[in-house]
Amino acid sequence: MADEELVKKMVRAVLLSSRSGVSLSNLQVEYKDLTGELIPYKQLGYATLDALLHSMPSVVKLDKGQSGEVVCHATTGNEVTRITKLAARQHTAKRTGRPQVVNCQMRVKPAAPFVLNARPRTSLRQPDHRGRLGRGGGHRGGHGDPVSRTGSMRDSQFDGKAPSNLNENTTPAKPKLPHSAPYSPKLVQSRIKEVLNKHSNGLWVSKLPPLYREHYKQDLPNEALKDLEHWTHICSNKNAVLLLGLQVEKPCSNKPQEMLLYPAKETSQITPQSAATPPTPDKSQFHHNKPQTQRSSATSKSSTLASPRDLPPDVKQKLGELLLKYSSGLWAHALPKLYQDTYKCKLAEFVLDHLTLLSDICTIDYPMPDNSKRAILYAKVLEDENRNQSGLAGSETKETVERCLSSQTVPSLVIPREEYPSVLVVEASDTNSVILRYIGEGYSKAQEKLEDEMREFYGQDINKVALTSPLSGQLTAVHAEEEEEILRAQVCEVMADKVKVYYVDHGFSEVISKSKLFELHEKFYRLPFQATKCKLAGLESFSQEQAVLKRFESMATGKILLAEILERNEVPLMVLYDTSQDDDININATCMKALQDKSLESPLKVNSAFMNVNVTSVCSDGTIYCQVPSRGLTKLNGILEKTENYLHSQVTSELLVSLPFCGKNCLARYKGKWSRVEITNLHGSRVLDILFVDVGIRASVEVTELREIPPPLLRDLISTPPQALKCCLADLPVSIGSWTPDAVHWLRDTVLHCSDCTKVDESKRLAHVYLFTSKNFHDTSCSLNQQLADLNLWNHQKDVFLNKAPHTARRMLSLLGSQSAPPCSPPVQLALPPLLELPEIGQNMDVFVSVACHPGHFVLQPWQDMYKLVDLMGEMILHYNKMEEKPLKVEKNQVCAAKLENNWYRVLVKGVLTNGLVSVFQLDYGKHELVSCTQLRPLTQEFCQLPFQAITAQLAGLKPRQWSEEASIVFRNHVEKKPLVAHLDSVQEASQSWDRKVVIYLVDTSQEERDIWLHDIMAEFTDEMSNAA
Repeated sequence: MADEELVKKMVRAVLLSSRSGVSLSNLQVEYKDLTGELIPYKQLGYATLDALLHSMPSVVKLDKGQSGEVVCHATTGNEVTRITKLAARQHTAKRTGRPQVVNCQMRVKPAAPFVLNARPRTSLRQPDHRGRLGRGGGHRGGHGDPVSRTGSMRDSQFDGKAPSNLNENTTPAKPKLPHSAPYSPKLVQSRIKEVLNKHSNGLWVSKLPPLYREHYKQDLPNEALKDLEHWTHICSNKNAVLLLGLQVEKPCSNKPQEMLLYPAKETSQITPQSAATPPTPDKSQFHHNKPQTQRSSATSKSSTLASPRDLPPDVKQKLGELLLKYSSGLWAHALPKLYQDTYKCKLAEFVLDHLTLLSDICTIDYPMPDNSKRAILYAKVLEDENRNQSGLAGSETKETVERCLSSQTVPSLVIPREEYPSVLVVEASDTNSVILRYIGEGYSKAQEKLEDEMREFYGQDINKVALTSPLSGQLTAVHAEEEEEILRAQVCEVMADKVKVYYVDHGFSEVISKSKLFELHEKFYRLPFQATKCKLAGLESFSQEQAVLKRFESMATGKILLAEILERNEVPLMVLYDTSQDDDININATCMKALQDKSLESPLKVNSAFMNVNVTSVCSDGTIYCQVPSRGLTKLNGILEKTENYLHSQVTSELLVSLPFCGKNCLARYKGKWSRVEITNLHGSRVLDILFVDVGIRASVEVTELREIPPPLLRDLISTPPQALKCCLADLPVSIGSWTPDAVHWLRDTVLHCSDCTKVDESKRLAHVYLFTSKNFHDTSCSLNQQLADLNLWNHQKDVFLNKAPHTARRMLSLLGSQSAPPCSPPVQLALPPLLELPEIGQNMDVFVSVACHPGHFVLQPWQDMYKLVDLMGEMILHYNKMEEKPLKVEKNQVCAAKLENNWYRVLVKGVLTNGLVSVFQLDYGKHELVSCTQLRPLTQEFCQLPFQAITAQLAGLKPRQWSEEASIVFRNHVEKKPLVAHLDSVQEASQSWDRKVVIYLVDTSQEERDIWLHDIMAEFTDEMSNAA
C-alpha cells in the first residue's frame, strides 16, 4: 500500500536534484532510479500522474518548457527559503562562502524492525472511557461472523461527542466506571508489582491507589483492593502472604488499609535449588506481560552453593560492573567468557546454574524458558527507564535555558522524541559542541510562526521600544540588517555605537548597530531557544583536529541532515547522516577517515607486479580482498601486536563496548587475535554486523565480543588506512555480480590465504588484477584468471539465484576460528509453538501495529513482549549467519527461516514460483515478501518456543465495506508503527496462528489527557467523504 507522504518526499528529492526541472515524461524514470519503483498514483486514488502532481502544489510546480513539454519544478517552501536565507547571512557574517542546503526533510532512515523494543516495557496508559463503540451500525465485528463477546461495552459508553477537529486538545468528561465493571486482574497485578518494585522498603495499602493513579492515569479498581489477599497461597508466616510476586505484611491491626506491601521475597519453604530453577517450559510462560524474574531469598538459611552468601562480594561487584556496561541486557551464556577476558580469572561454574545469586544486582528474564543459559540479565537501576523514555529530554541543558534579564525565563528545548530527527547544522569549532537546529513541527515551524508574529508586532511603531542601554547577556529583538526580519538575540558585547549579538534561534553571532535593538516583549519568551548543541559519537578524542573540522565543514555545515540520537544528555550524543544520495553517508565515520595517513595507503599501481600478496576474502559477487606487502601493513601489524599485549595486561571493564553504533571503530577477534573492525549494522542491542577492515571479512557477533581501542594506541590505529584492498579479476567472461556459486567456491579454495603474485592491469573505481601462484607473471595465460575462465563453471543452474552475502558461512567460520554444528536438515515434524495467549473478551492489551492496510485488515504484535522477539531474532542471526549454506527443499505451507535485508525471520511458505523466488509470510510481523530460495533455511526447534507474534486484526465498531484508498491512508497514518491499546471485541479462533483473527477497538493513549478511538476517526472520515460526494 502506497504512503502519500513518502511519495511526496521522494518526488521532492527527485525535483531538488535538478535546478532546471524534470520533464513529466522523465519523472517516472528518475523516480524509479531513486526508489526502485514507479510513482504509484493509481494506488493513491488518482487516474493519471498529472492529477496526482496537481494535488501536491506544496511539492511540485508544473510549467511548460520551450518545446511545449510539461516540466516539473520543486516548490520551495517558506521554511526552506527562510532557512536558506538565514544560513546564507550566517555564512556572510563569517565570510565562509555560500551555504548548501540539501532536502528540507531528509529521507527517513529505516530502523531495524526489532530495535523498537529491546527491553521489557511497562504497560501503556489505558483509556479512561470507551468511546462511541456503536458508531457505524451493522455488525460491530466487521467482516465475517465472529464469535460474540460476552457483556456489552455500551454499559459504560461515553455519551459526549468527539471534537470535530481531531487535533483539538480537548479533555472530555471522564465517566467513572460502575462499581461492578470488569477489570483485568493480570494487568492490575503487573502494574502493582511495578509500583512496589520502586518501594522496596514497603508501601501502605492506603498509599497504593494514589500512586497507581499517578503512574497509569487510571483509578485502581476497588475490587483489586479486596482481592489482594486472595490472589495466591498463604505462607507459613501468618502475618505475610505471597501476592503474585508481592509480599503482604499485616501489622497488629486487621484493617486492610493498614497492610504493608513489599516486593516479593521467597520464604524459607522454597529451597535454594528450586529458587534457582528457571521457569518450566509450559506454554503459559510465553504469555506473561512481564519477564519472569527470579529473585533470591534475602533470609535463606541454606548453606549450600546456591546461597547468595557463597558468592564473594568482589565477584558480585565485578559482575555488577559488567552488567552496568550493557544497560540493554546481557545474555547469561556470554558471562563466563566475558568475565575471564575482562578480569583474567574464571567465573565459578555454579553461577550460571544458580542465577538467583545475582538477583540483588540484576533482574533475570527467561525468553527461552527451558534454557537457563539463554537468560538475559538486566542491571538494576534506580530509575524506571521505560517511564522516562520520552521524558529524558526534560533534563535538557540549562546553559541557555534560564537566560533572562527581567522577570521572564525561557523554557528549555526538548529533544525530539523521534529516533531520527532532521537537523540543520549551523557550525562546529569542536565536534563535542556542534551547533544545530531541529527541523519540523514544534521546532523550525514553530520558530517560523514566532518570527512571523514578531515581524507583525514590531511592524507597528507603537511596539518598537528601543533598547538604548543594552547590557551584556540581555535578551533583545533585533531588526536584521539585510532582511525584513525580527529575530531574538542575546547581547554578547557592547561597543561604542555597535553591539555584538548572538541569534539564540539560529546559532551564529553578528556585529550590528545599536539602533537595530528593541526590547523583547514578554510573549516572545515562550518558545525555547532553537539553537542547541550536540556531540558527534566516535570523534570525542579528535574533537578539535583541523582535518576533522575541515571535513565536517565541507560535508555538513549549512546542510539539513538526519540525526541518530544515541544518548539524550544535556548535550545529546549523535551520529549524523546525509541521506540525499542513493547511499547514506555516515558523517561521523567519514570525518574520522580524514585522520588517515595517505602515505600508508595501498601501493597498487597500474602495470605493476607485487609478490607475496595475501588474498583474504572472496565475495559471492566475484570481488576479492587482498593484502599487499607495504609500509602501512608493517606498521599495522606492529600496532596490533602492542594492542594484543595491552589488552592482555589490563584487568578492567573500561574497554568493553557499551554503546555500539554504525560506523564505530573498535576491536574484535580474528583468528584468535584482536583486529580492527567497523560496525556496519545493529540488530537490536546485543547482536550486530561488523567488517574486519584489514581483511574484508564480514561477520555477525554479540556486542560482548567487541572491545574499545586502547586510548594510547587510538591515534595510531585510526591514522592507519584499511589494509584490505578490494579488487576484481581481469579478463573473465562474466561481470561482477554474475558469478555462479561453483566459480566462487573454486576461487576460494584456490587462492584464500595463499602467497600469490598479483599484477595490476587497470585501476578504475575497482582495481582489475591478475593472480598467479608462480612467479611467471609476465604470461597472463598462466594466471588463475585464465584457469578460471577455461573452467565450465559459468552456466547458471535453472531457477537458482545467487546469494549476495559477502562470503559463505563455512569460510567465515574457519577464518574466525569458531565451530558450527553440522548443516541442519528439515526435521521430520517440527513442533510449532503454541498459539499466542490473548486476554479475555472485553479486556485490553497493549499492541504494536506492524502492518496496516485498512481498517478491515491490519497486523498487531504484543507490545510488552516485543523484547522477546528481539532476543529471538538476535539468536537467529548468530545461528544462521554461521551456518553452512545448504539447499533446502521448499514446499508450500512449510515453516522455515528466511533472510530478508540482512535479518532472519520465521516465515510460512505461501507459494513457490518457477523463477526461483518463494512467496513467504512473516509469522512475527505479518508481511508478505518474495525471497530467493537460496535465502531459506530449516527452522530449528530452538526457535519454535516463542509463539508467532503476528496477530491479524480488523477494527470493530464499523460497518463492513470496501475501504477507499483515502480512508486506508488516513487509517495507516494513525496506527502503523505505533504502540496502541487494543480492546478485544471478539476472536475468530483457528488451529494455526496465521489463520486466527481478532476484532478489536484501537485507542491511542499517547496524549496525557486525551484518548483517540480509531473507529470514531474512521466513522467521521467516512461520513465526511459521503457528505462531500
